Amino acid sequence: MLKYVLRRLVQMIPVIIGATFLLYLLVFALPGEPWEGRCGERDCTPAYIESFKREYNLDRPLLVQYALYLAKLLQGDLGVNFYHNTVASELAVRYPTTMKLALIALLFEAVVGIAAGVLAGIRKGRFIDSLVTVSTLVVISIPVFVIGGMAQFGILKAGLNQVIPVTASQGTLQQLILPGLVLGSLSVAYVARLTRTNLVENLRADYVRTARAKGLSQSRTIGVHALRNSLIPVITFMGYDFGALMGGAIVTERIFNINGIGGFIFRSINQRDGISVVGAVTCLVLVYLLMNLIVDILYSVLDPRISHD
Repeated sequence: MLKYVLRRLVQMIPVIIGATFLLYLLVFALPGEPWEGRCGERDCTPAYIESFKREYNLDRPLLVQYALYLAKLLQGDLGVNFYHNTVASELAVRYPTTMKLALIALLFEAVVGIAAGVLAGIRKGRFIDSLVTVSTLVVISIPVFVIGGMAQFGILKAGLNQVIPVTASQGTLQQLILPGLVLGSLSVAYVARLTRTNLVENLRADYVRTARAKGLSQSRTIGVHALRNSLIPVITFMGYDFGALMGGAIVTERIFNINGIGGFIFRSINQRDGISVVGAVTCLVLVYLLMNLIVDILYSVLDPRISHD
């Protein structure tokens, strides 16, 4: 297992380099100049523009700019943004908030989604199965910003306002509960449907019929045998989804005024702060890669037949 982990970590290096190169190329090759609008309503003076270019290596070819950025990145330096703040310090302030928000959403989709999928799977064709199917279809068909707007201003606010505050600008755990539920609502539907589909398929398998024939109880047959195999694709989805939740919370963070990574990326794009955009998205790439590694390790925990040796 240790050799496998080390090999995967080494394989991440070219992925990170390739991802950062594409990011840098896309961000800094876009039309327009990053110094536009930094001098108020007046045009920036030629002296300011030259100083700005020199400070951020914008007077050099794009490949040279990227090479200089990569050299700093390999030393753990995410650079200094166009407002003379280090990107690492900006992310350090916001990452705990986004991490808590993503963990709340992930816990919500794991508990509710898996439970709903199991109930629907073991009662296939009954009322609870139809209820879960219809409910997940409704949730999937509603965009997150609509659910967030309902939670913030209307339908859900009336019922939850006495328990959960509907503003979350400070990012405390209590304030992040409602945004976390909104963020994880779509994933709950996918987890429930994925769990239900795989469980129904595994309940028809020969090894489940054999377990029942040996006299194992219903709970042990489902919980120990069928459910463990059914959770493998669910864990794969949730591992990918955690990375998506870390970077895909832009809409939710904007609705609830949360000072997290999503809002930081949104503001950086609007302000044409390319260094901040590349640094923040690079960190999200690392989250994706690490979550993929953790998911692969969890495979062998759920199914001992899966070996990485």
